[in-house]
Amino acid sequence: MTFIKQFIKPLFFSRRFYWALVAIIALFILSYSLPVIFAFVKLLLLIFAAILLLDYIILFSGAGLQMQRRVPDSFSNGDDNTIEIGLKNDYPFQVKANLIDELPEQFQKRDFLVHAVVAGGEQQHIQYKIRPVERGEYHFHGINAFVKSPLGLVVKRIRTEAEQMVKVLPSYLSLRQFELLAHSNNLAEAGTKKIRKIGASLEFEQIKEYVTGDDIRSINWKATARKGGQLMVNNYTDERSQQVYCIIDKGRVMKMPFEGMTLLDYAINATLILSKVALIKQDRAGLLTFAEGIGHFLPASRKASQMGSILETLYNQQTKFLESSYEKLYALIRTRITQRSLILLFTNFESLSGLQRQLPYIRSIARNHLVVVVFFENTELRQLTESKSDSVESLYIKTIAEKFVYEKKLIVKELQQHGIFTILTAPKNLTVDTVNKYLELKARQAI
Repeated sequence: MTFIKQFIKPLFFSRRFYWALVAIIALFILSYSLPVIFAFVKLLLLIFAAILLLDYIILFSGAGLQMQRRVPDSFSNGDDNTIEIGLKNDYPFQVKANLIDELPEQFQKRDFLVHAVVAGGEQQHIQYKIRPVERGEYHFHGINAFVKSPLGLVVKRIRTEAEQMVKVLPSYLSLRQFELLAHSNNLAEAGTKKIRKIGASLEFEQIKEYVTGDDIRSINWKATARKGGQLMVNNYTDERSQQVYCIIDKGRVMKMPFEGMTLLDYAINATLILSKVALIKQDRAGLLTFAEGIGHFLPASRKASQMGSILETLYNQQTKFLESSYEKLYALIRTRITQRSLILLFTNFESLSGLQRQLPYIRSIARNHLVVVVFFENTELRQLTESKSDSVESLYIKTIAEKFVYEKKLIVKELQQHGIFTILTAPKNLTVDTVNKYLELKARQAI
């Protein structure tokens, strides 16, 4: 059994082997008509058998190909994550290898194949990217390599057991990007807009030297006189320690998928980034999830461990299949969030009637807080409205799609009539649009 497992089971043959074998068989058939070539064909068969045996010996007597997978401690949901496979060729000659990494079942990828050419004694690193669209635990299994020598007749399967478990967390790669830009006050690089401030914040920060572009109305003449004529200006900063709550609806409306990710996952990624930007801006970030009942409530705070608590809470969120209870949401906000706060409600409304059932509770919340309702544009319906109609059926479908798109606009109008801010956005633009709205409201001192 050991002999079979070590020398027979890993044995495969390449296409070159089968083409050569077919050619020799064809020559044997031809030799019936031309007996003069029969001796030559027999010699050719012996040479082929000798080369095949030599190829087998050099492949199966060598040490083989060593493989090692390197993965990060965790994956970022919805982003491209890099996996690296380290190869070491212990053969004294160059080998060609087809690598098959046994990916986690969540990817459902059955055609994964990486080609590699590794010189004798050489080490090589191969990278590929994967994009998870679900949070949770992902289990990698073994790595398989199908190796050929320069002769290319025999293929040896080499398997390395590489069981690994990696957690997929909300999109922390985008979080790092926004964190860096927020620290450098350069969020425009990530797609956010500069908002003209109305008035000026009353929170004094420092006195600094005047540079081109500073507001001349903020010149500090006393400090300028002390500096011997060098213009000095008062620098003000946005008001701090304001409460920002992200409230995530986990009801059935958030189960809808776009580009492989559910609306809940898009909302979670945006919440993570917005919370970090709010903390960098010296505000207090909090979190609340709800469905048919209240899920998790994390009071707004600026403590150092707040981002870790938010990330841990978001990691375990799952959608429910019942209708969300806005009545319970209002009751909790009324009793637990007593200070006026900016509340960003991540939800989805597909019809005006769906909004009107929940509107009384949203209006009640808006009496004491600044509410921004964030819901999603159906991008697939948008594509249908932009397509050309070439039949009665396609025209009918396009008309129905336009009706639903128009109803989304009516939802926005209905909310705005009651003084409630709205964000209607495509799922892929959710993060940028949400951060934009937060910065806009903060610049206007609306909170």
